[in-house]
Amino acid sequence: MSNTISVTSNLPSQIDNKFLFNSDAFLKSLEISPSPLKTFKDALCSGTEALKDAFDSGLNVVELVHKRAWLIDQLLINAWKSMITSKNLALVAVGGYGRGELHPASDIDLMILEKSRSSKEVNQQIQQFLTFLWDIGLEVGQSVRTVKDCVTEGRADITVATNIMESRLLAGEPTLFESMRKLTGPKKIWSTKKFFKAKWQEQIERHEKYANTEHSLEPNIKEGPGGLRDIQMIGWVAKRHFGVDSLYDLVEHGFLTKEEYKTLSAGQTFLWRIRYALHNLTGRHDDRLLFDYQHHIAQIFGFQAEDNSGVEQFMKMYYQTVRELSRLNEILLQHFQEAIIYATRREKIKPVNKRFQIRNDFIEVCHDQVFEWHPFALLEIFLLKQQTLSIKGIRASTIRLIRQYLYLIDDDFRNDIRNKSLFMEIIRQPRYVGHELRRMHRYGILSKYLPAFGQIEGQMQFDLFHVYSVDEHILFVVQNMRHFGMPEYADTYPLCQKILKILPKQELLYLSGLFHDIAKGRQGDHSKLGAKDAIDFCKRHGLSTYDADLVGWLVENHLILSKTAQREDINDPEIINKFAVKMGDREHLNYLYLLTVADVNGTNPELWNAWKDSLFSQLYNETTRALRRGLENPFNKEGRIRKTKYSALELVSKRTKSKFDVDKLWASLGEDYFIRYSPDEIAWHTKSIADNTKQQYPLIKVRQQAIRGGTEIFVYMKNQDNIFATTTRVLDQLGLTIVDARVISSAHGFTLDTYIVLDKSGEAIKEKKHREDIVIKLDDALSKMDQWSKKISRPRSRKQKVFPIPTTVQFTQDEKNNRTIMEVIASDRPGFLSRVGIALSVCDIRLHGAKIATYGSRVEDIFFITDKEDQPITDPAKFESLTNFIIEILS
Repeated sequence: MSNTISVTSNLPSQIDNKFLFNSDAFLKSLEISPSPLKTFKDALCSGTEALKDAFDSGLNVVELVHKRAWLIDQLLINAWKSMITSKNLALVAVGGYGRGELHPASDIDLMILEKSRSSKEVNQQIQQFLTFLWDIGLEVGQSVRTVKDCVTEGRADITVATNIMESRLLAGEPTLFESMRKLTGPKKIWSTKKFFKAKWQEQIERHEKYANTEHSLEPNIKEGPGGLRDIQMIGWVAKRHFGVDSLYDLVEHGFLTKEEYKTLSAGQTFLWRIRYALHNLTGRHDDRLLFDYQHHIAQIFGFQAEDNSGVEQFMKMYYQTVRELSRLNEILLQHFQEAIIYATRREKIKPVNKRFQIRNDFIEVCHDQVFEWHPFALLEIFLLKQQTLSIKGIRASTIRLIRQYLYLIDDDFRNDIRNKSLFMEIIRQPRYVGHELRRMHRYGILSKYLPAFGQIEGQMQFDLFHVYSVDEHILFVVQNMRHFGMPEYADTYPLCQKILKILPKQELLYLSGLFHDIAKGRQGDHSKLGAKDAIDFCKRHGLSTYDADLVGWLVENHLILSKTAQREDINDPEIINKFAVKMGDREHLNYLYLLTVADVNGTNPELWNAWKDSLFSQLYNETTRALRRGLENPFNKEGRIRKTKYSALELVSKRTKSKFDVDKLWASLGEDYFIRYSPDEIAWHTKSIADNTKQQYPLIKVRQQAIRGGTEIFVYMKNQDNIFATTTRVLDQLGLTIVDARVISSAHGFTLDTYIVLDKSGEAIKEKKHREDIVIKLDDALSKMDQWSKKISRPRSRKQKVFPIPTTVQFTQDEKNNRTIMEVIASDRPGFLSRVGIALSVCDIRLHGAKIATYGSRVEDIFFITDKEDQPITDPAKFESLTNFIIEILS
């Protein structure tokens, strides 16, 4: 019996072994060459180049993967024979190499098996052998073990046991190898049942590392869900349980159909071809299909378009393949569960209705014609899964039948009142809405019932803002909505939980999530197109005109709250009043807030942090107050200032006892100061200035957790050019992300600047030493403004280089606040704000504040500016000069 488990190919060998490694010529070269190292190196190099040429010419990758392993076999065996004299050793290939599978940069995992602890002389031979392998250019992972070690370590570690299980003898003592195989088999260590449970748990944990999705925009084709590791998982369990030679043997055991085997085989070949290309392209062991490589790999697969359309087509093929592999993995592991875990248990069958029953905790059809006779059961099964907590999943045979009868979901099916009612019941359930929609997606039901959803399956998003394909993003959004109602997420989304409790109909929220991006990729505004789809769907499913219009409004306006919070000055009562008018009432605001938070978290989990939470909450709370007052009774700016001053003064009197002229300071800062800052912030600034009795400038203060989220930095000093540029450069070089900047120029010639910053993890700075370092670095830079360096030393990240965005600069007038608004859209890069600050200084522009918004690699920053006399900029020549300088300095 073979010691490997693999998906075999029916294609004949197309590359002659002698072409890869000519044994006679190799041995002759060893005889005449003064250096065996050169002979081995040359053989490895020529064989590797031959395999690369064969891949480039289109030779079947299955052949190449095994030929690569064969080539390495020849080199290792010859090296072993020439360097190892002991008869008590065996050279064993383990892991992927043990299966006889090697990609160009795959690890070459070896185990040297010894009969007993080797002598010093033999150990020296082993060390020389391993060093020689590295010298000829092989990256080897090695272990030296006795048979007893293999048993002990294999019993303690499932990974070691798995590696040993896939072992293959290369050279040395065969009886030693056979003894090891026998003593580490399932009858000795890791019974089939324990092995299966451990490997299944291992897979669950591995999938969780990748958010349980196959649809990452930069997937790991080996470790991610639906990747090569999932296929290997099936092989490991099959080998442990059945001792089978190949995955085709699972067809004989009734675990796979012939069609499923073909799908599995084709899927592995597809992923192998990608992996082989990645290794050739990068020259290293990297299994991540990064944006950097996708265009090149797409071309290898025949997608030659110069724009992104080729990548989109290729990645759709990838997502379709791994989704099929995930489904097969689910089916096979369930078969194994029945055969291994439930084999000794008494079978329990519990009827559900005339169509379904529960067998050993899995729901199944009562007979094979259920879907043919009752097509509505294709939806009913998911509803039953939601309603019955004891059901662990859908039985493998029933999953196959669901796939078989997908063709029944046509226009007649979609217009059937029973099916429309069932789908809405699934959406209205109090639990597992996102979970079952994801299952429906995996089995192909969702795209059949919602053809528009099928159009965005596997659709790429080239912005680095999103980390999932469009379809997967939508499912994450719905899942996040469900999280808002779960106790374990109360600390993460406190406001969302509070709002969710007062929503009249949660199903309207789920529908808005399902449709908010469904029109992406079509010609036109996806929000408006999606709104039309949503309204049509709602009316077709019996929702009232009001509910249908509400869902449509949410879809059409799903970006407005996020854009307002991140791009507008939400401290300005005028902005709040305008936003409140757009909302109209609290019900629309409540739904939109939940949709927005779910959307941001579903776009990229790393985007949600205390800063965004604070920003969105502030907009929500201010708008709620405006709606309570009534749209006919908007906020009054003067009243807001009076209230802020009164509250701030109360706080100042509590925090400082010095005889400081607060009124004089506040009068110098102007009215805008009391609009743009909270009473707590004003009290902090005032106390810091009051306590600076020696009047040492720059005055720099840092507090760990600002009320607006993140860490707040306060700078107060004599006004001069390049303060903003210098400050932002220092903060950038400290690895901090600036999310908010505000600048107030006083009548006394001082500037009061504040910044909200986050660390690399997107959180407030926790370490006191780090905060102290900020003060020291800023003090040093701002005290030596004439010596400051304009050089940006931090390089751009890999992702920032992938998506170049042309720089655009636009100007609008903010007449009510007597200032000009400048919007800069460009690729993100280190020192972005510092560069803009330099441009403003050179062009004699005064900065009053900035709204910083970065979407992946795209920067959309807003700057509130005036001329040196604090007047709006109106001169077209000034606009042109500033625009050109910003474009030049950012390039």
